[in-house]
Amino acid sequence: MSGPNASLMVPGLRRNMVTICAMTATIMQALDTTIANVALPYMQGTLSASQDQINWVLTSYIVAAAIMTAPVGWIANRFGRKRIFIICSAGFTMASVLCGLAQDINQMVLFRLLQGVFGAALVPLSQSVMLDYYTLQERAKAMSIWGMGVMMGPIMGPSLGAWLTETYSWHWVFFVNLPFGAITVLGLIIFMDETRKDISLKFDWFGFAALAVAIGSLQLALDRGEQLGWLESNEIVAEFIVSAVAFYFFVAHSFTTSTPFIRFALFQDRNFVTGCMFMVVMGLVLFSTMALASPYMQNVIGYPIITAGLLLASRGFGTFFAMMLVGRMMRYFEARTLIISGLTLTAGSLYQMTGWTDLTQVPEIVTVSVIQGFGFGLVFVPLSTVAFLTLSNELRTDGTAMLTLMRNVASSVGISVVIAQLTQGTRRTYAILSEHVNPFNHALQMPSVSGMINLSTDAGRAMADRMVSVQAQIIAFAHDYMLVMVFILCTIPLALLIGSTKATLRRQAAGPEHAVME
Repeated sequence: MSGPNASLMVPGLRRNMVTICAMTATIMQALDTTIANVALPYMQGTLSASQDQINWVLTSYIVAAAIMTAPVGWIANRFGRKRIFIICSAGFTMASVLCGLAQDINQMVLFRLLQGVFGAALVPLSQSVMLDYYTLQERAKAMSIWGMGVMMGPIMGPSLGAWLTETYSWHWVFFVNLPFGAITVLGLIIFMDETRKDISLKFDWFGFAALAVAIGSLQLALDRGEQLGWLESNEIVAEFIVSAVAFYFFVAHSFTTSTPFIRFALFQDRNFVTGCMFMVVMGLVLFSTMALASPYMQNVIGYPIITAGLLLASRGFGTFFAMMLVGRMMRYFEARTLIISGLTLTAGSLYQMTGWTDLTQVPEIVTVSVIQGFGFGLVFVPLSTVAFLTLSNELRTDGTAMLTLMRNVASSVGISVVIAQLTQGTRRTYAILSEHVNPFNHALQMPSVSGMINLSTDAGRAMADRMVSVQAQIIAFAHDYMLVMVFILCTIPLALLIGSTKATLRRQAAGPEHAVME
């Protein structure tokens, strides 16, 4: 079947079990985008790797997943969605076990590459399956369930990874996927129905190669740019040039071939294009704020990694609560209203974070994090629903793959931008602040201050340096939060491009000939 079968949409054991399998696959892949980060120092010692080598544990996975996300739609349509879903779930699980058993850095990088190759298909395929097994009226509920895995995985990953590493060892960061993988594979084999295969599909090898080189080179540059000094490094410059040239060849080839690798019919649907734009926004905002939150709590406030992970988890509770409600809220509110409300809440929480210091208390951190997570939930579910509201069934798997690719690339861009701004901002602010730390500064001559900080002693100078460093970091973080907030505010008007979702659902219920967005 190329589209959803009506029998699949009848609530019952089969649909519930397929939903559980789709969720476990989503959680498994989403967790692995962040869960290994906290274990890197432990891996480095065990595997006798240098700092540059251990970073490839993350880079290899990111690059492989980014490259292999693009052809997911073609592969599923050509060989059958069920078969590919089972193969990728089993392959990802086995690769995870091999990562936990790795004896040296070469094995680890190889197995992480395999993990990325198999894991690339899990999120788009699980979303496509959820869209097929639920009716139009139930789609908001389905996307709420699915979105919990996508959103909660990256948020909960660092805290779960920290707990597993501290309690057991870094190997369990990968072994934890084994039960999820076994449940997914067995459930899919027993309960999922196969889709119709289209053996007439031809694969555009040149288009895939050009896009793979473009995405791979861009991901390498974004992932290694901060470490190598961005445009000061010949490697990063070369990677950006290769990416731009490959992307040019991909676009030129796609417009001149009869069977392009990317099905451009996707971009004739206004709602899908709008969904892609906001998925870029979500990728940038979600992952960039995550990249800032953990170092702030550990390096500025001084919380241990377990405590920082628990505080970060509070954002996940906000997201979870929003996704429980938003499916029902979409019955009464337009999707664009919920998206604007979610973005506004997120921007407001970021504004509050610009005032954080090293003395910020736990209640404020938890409150702001919950509000921010709630805002993410209000955006993500309506966005996922709108993107596929008027997209034809045969383009659904291609659409889920494209949305996942857009989110992954945007997240890499967002993380790279905020970390680069944080590093440069900290250095610049430190230089400005340190100019005022001298014996002639009247503020330092006050008895209450001079008693603690005596610049004529080594201990006094060290204390002054520490205080200036912390303040420079606080200011740099505030500027980053402000940058992300301004970006969100600038994208809010784009939500007006989304038409009336309630009117479209009514028209689609009346018949496909009426299913046109107002």
